[in-house]
Amino acid sequence: MSEDLLLGLASIIILGIVAQWLAWRLHLPSILLLLIFGFIAGPVTGFLDTDAIFGDLLLPIVSLSVAIILLEGGLNLRISELRRVGGVVGRLITVGTLVTWAIGSAAAYFILDLDFAFSVLLGAILVVTGPTVILPLLRHLRPSGAVGPILKWEGITIDPIGAILAVLVFGVIITGEPQEATALVIGNLLLTVIVGGIIGALGAVIVVLMLRSYLIPDFLHSAVTLTMAVGAFVASNLLQADSGLLAVTLMGIILANQKTVGVRHIIEFKENLRVLLISFLFILLAASLDMDSFSLIGWNSLWFLAALMLVARPLAVFLSTLKSGLSWRERLFLAWLAPRGIVAAAVASVFAFRLLEAGHPQAELLVPVTFIVIAGTVAIYGLSASPLARRLKVAQPNPQGVMIIGAHSWARAIATSLNEEGYKVLVVDASWANISAARLDGLPTFYASVLSQYTLDEIDLGGMGRLLALTSDNEFNSLAVLQYAGIFGRGEVYQLASESDDSAPQKAVSEHLKGRLLFSPDMTYRQLARRFSAEGVIKVTALTKEFDWEAFIQRYGGTAVPLFVADPGGKLTVFTADNPPKPRPGQKLISLISPVAEAEAGKKSSG
Repeated sequence: MSEDLLLGLASIIILGIVAQWLAWRLHLPSILLLLIFGFIAGPVTGFLDTDAIFGDLLLPIVSLSVAIILLEGGLNLRISELRRVGGVVGRLITVGTLVTWAIGSAAAYFILDLDFAFSVLLGAILVVTGPTVILPLLRHLRPSGAVGPILKWEGITIDPIGAILAVLVFGVIITGEPQEATALVIGNLLLTVIVGGIIGALGAVIVVLMLRSYLIPDFLHSAVTLTMAVGAFVASNLLQADSGLLAVTLMGIILANQKTVGVRHIIEFKENLRVLLISFLFILLAASLDMDSFSLIGWNSLWFLAALMLVARPLAVFLSTLKSGLSWRERLFLAWLAPRGIVAAAVASVFAFRLLEAGHPQAELLVPVTFIVIAGTVAIYGLSASPLARRLKVAQPNPQGVMIIGAHSWARAIATSLNEEGYKVLVVDASWANISAARLDGLPTFYASVLSQYTLDEIDLGGMGRLLALTSDNEFNSLAVLQYAGIFGRGEVYQLASESDDSAPQKAVSEHLKGRLLFSPDMTYRQLARRFSAEGVIKVTALTKEFDWEAFIQRYGGTAVPLFVADPGGKLTVFTADNPPKPRPGQKLISLISPVAEAEAGKKSSG
């Protein structure tokens, strides 16, 4: 028996991570594959029996996991973003929530033929979107402008609001008396906000004080923060039922926006934990579905889904973005992105269990209807969001832009060559003289230190897909790489080779502190500066079958420095010391050529 349980637990984790990897390889939303894998492993094949594995622990495990995910979501929110999008976000989580609730409730009542009270409860549960689906989609889409912050803030803050709303409606259903229900709703709402707010703020303050006073060692920072969040979630729920989600979300927001201590390392730990938890939860909940329950809801559930996607969401966004300054493209994209996630599933599962205990005749419909909405919105939004974003020009799912750290003369030459080839570039430097020169060259710039919190908060990385650290300070380049590896991925952050003798063990920099080495192992800042000062020029060569990569090498020998390869589809590949590409006919080769080598090559070809 223990072997079966071990096999089941291992299978959930393995299936989740395999689904995540496949989604990355196939450029698909990870949530979609997670649902498919879980559904096949559970209801279709019967391989996973979640009741046998977890029993009564299923709902507590789901609740704690959701709390941790919302904590991580709160850690991703920056108050500074609200200067641009605060009004829209505020209306989306108030006016938009009410509109979605009203239309969802009416659709459940008229389309699904549910009783009125149960329809209102279902409508309340389905107002949420959530970080479990929004954050992976945003990472996949990489939207530009205000769209990303709006969706992120809405998705994270609306989860506790939707959960609280569902709790209040459930209280009305259980109470039954209108007057008592009204007093109960108002009282519970106030208690939920007060208790959740105080516990969340207290948890954040305690963590900050412990970190600032060095009361815990570095290796326990993430563990203690996680423990405090779990404690805050449980304590808040014990004092006021279902207020824990608000507490952990607020705790994350406070920790992320205080300026007393650094919490970036904690955020990175929580991001890794979120991927594991999302994989685990979606496999788990999809595998726990009962096939028989889907036969009870019929095809009308598809019309219900259409009402949410085609009526509720567009109307909510339209009313919430009036006079907001957003373009019609941004408003249209916001109107077509509201996937439901794990919070909706978890809340539906909890209330279905409570309603079954109370003997409600339609309680068994709550979970299958919710999962139809989750699967439908994830599949439709997930598959259509990327082409729609490209069509509306609000996102670049596979961005090829280059963020260049350093605006000195030859860094500007590299940026200009990429810009002329149609690639988006952004030059960042703390030297006003360098930034001024870059602006005179017509390059997009950002004047600040790339390592500052200001840059992290204010810089727009829309369209950026990689970072090149080109300053003369090797340590600064390494810090820049570490700062942005979590944004671009370790495979897309690059720096120049060090001037020092890295072959000596005493001088070698640890691999985890470096980015990928640019161009070649010996191509340091000094080497490149020397080549450019000798009137080196950047040349773009269109490779053909007659003049291919081998012909290029034969013509220029070791005098040329290959920098980038651009293929006809627009993909840009950087030459690196660890894995240099082999250019093919039809591609363009961007390289640094010395005038002497160019002249000699011309003589050879003419001779």
